[in-house]
Amino acid sequence: MKNSAFGVVLTRCPDFQGEKRAEIPLNSFGFYANGSLEVDLSLLRLGLRETEEETPLVGFSLTRVQSGSIRSYSTPNPPNCPLRKNSSNLLVLFLINTKDLRVQVRRYGDQKKLFISPGLLPEVPSEPGPPKPELTVTPKVGSGTIAVLSKAQSKPTVSQGDQQGLSGKDSELVLGLGHLNNSYNFSFHVVIGSRAEEGQYSLNFHNCYNSEPGQEQPFDLTVMIREKNPEGFLSAAEIPLFKLYLVMSACFLAAGIFWVSVLCRNTYKVFKIHWLMAALAFTKSISLLFHSINYYFINSQGHPIEGLAIMHYITHLLKGALLFITIALIGSGWAFVKYVLSDKEKKIFGIVIPLQVLANVAYIVIESREEGASDYRLWKEILFLVDLICCGTILFPVVWSIRHLQDASGTDGKVAVNLAKLKLFRHYYIMVICYVYFTRIIAILLQVAVPFQWQWLYQLLVEGSTLAFFVLTGYKFQPAGNNPYLQLPQEDEEDMQMEQIMTDSGFREGLSKVNKTASGRELL
Repeated sequence: MKNSAFGVVLTRCPDFQGEKRAEIPLNSFGFYANGSLEVDLSLLRLGLRETEEETPLVGFSLTRVQSGSIRSYSTPNPPNCPLRKNSSNLLVLFLINTKDLRVQVRRYGDQKKLFISPGLLPEVPSEPGPPKPELTVTPKVGSGTIAVLSKAQSKPTVSQGDQQGLSGKDSELVLGLGHLNNSYNFSFHVVIGSRAEEGQYSLNFHNCYNSEPGQEQPFDLTVMIREKNPEGFLSAAEIPLFKLYLVMSACFLAAGIFWVSVLCRNTYKVFKIHWLMAALAFTKSISLLFHSINYYFINSQGHPIEGLAIMHYITHLLKGALLFITIALIGSGWAFVKYVLSDKEKKIFGIVIPLQVLANVAYIVIESREEGASDYRLWKEILFLVDLICCGTILFPVVWSIRHLQDASGTDGKVAVNLAKLKLFRHYYIMVICYVYFTRIIAILLQVAVPFQWQWLYQLLVEGSTLAFFVLTGYKFQPAGNNPYLQLPQEDEEDMQMEQIMTDSGFREGLSKVNKTASGRELL
């Protein structure tokens, strides 16, 4: 299952037509005790050539990945077939034997409480826990060839608890394989029977006949996948996200309201970019609110609300664009000390805005695609690359402003003011670097380090870092009189001499003095 609010539904039915990949990642899901996985292979059409292989080279693998590992997307044609390997890791293989019309289930590792049975679970199970053998559903068969299993074969022996874990003798369960119109079908379900079997499970489909380059044969695959935990339809790492996003939405809303109150108390020192910062905080809050509501409906009903999902996409697009535009504008000094952007700065915006559009298109594509889609990995790489380019690009205006202030501090005679602004820009540069580092690097390392049920700490770190960055940026560039960013230089000696001459000659008699401020609107 994807780490998103829109890739999770009660029943997912990936449909792969004309596939030539040797391995297809179908889903990844974190299960608690009494969680269940149901798989219904409704259509498998293979273009197999004659082979002398004794071991079937087509089937599924169910692997419990290590705590904290990141979902990997293997190469389209791995050199070694996972269905041929013996393993001491926690692994279950479903080997499809098209000649004998049966599915061999091989288990490796200590999995005494991992219950595997043919068929699907009842719609409303009477009580949680491992399914009883009497509830076995006969696999779908057609009028062409009927797969008949003996009583000994159909009995789910895996629930007897006498399996040999790491001794090298893996126990086998045999499932029936239906055959209809040159296609095959079967179904099974898995129940996590105890806390010892909890973990992040990955389900893959393998067609090892396509492992050899140049020998690929197209095949068709349609499979239904249903995952569930005792608390709902979300993966273990995603169950806390509803509350997390709701709390963070309230925090950003409170920060936005407080910022607007600051602007209203200092109207004569407020610039347009201050209101842009307020719009960013409110947009972020609304985006998280829609995200939270969608997670709630997914966990309770098994599917998101389409209208709310669209609203999340829109606000996510606006939030991303506003974030990078605001950072770049603050770094360039626009509206605070100048009202015209240089040609170099205009080029930066000409790069960042289209890249943000591309990044959001990639985000929407990833959210609407299944993990097994052939272009899923490509769009994830595009999103990651574009995001890094945007993060690097917005640093250029800050660097240019620092260099400009360094050059000006020793040449224009306004050393004190320029040095204060230079210090502020350096602080802002460090803030941007830390924000990018925490939300892109540290967050990914955190995913690797923590167990599967604590993966939500990744989102907590990202949202917490974003909130801290917003608060520090507002504090550094608040509309206050002592802010070096908003101060104009002191009057130079020529202005003071001219003022003295005009005063002595009586020319300014009857005139009031207007003090220059950042906005030029303060009258004394």
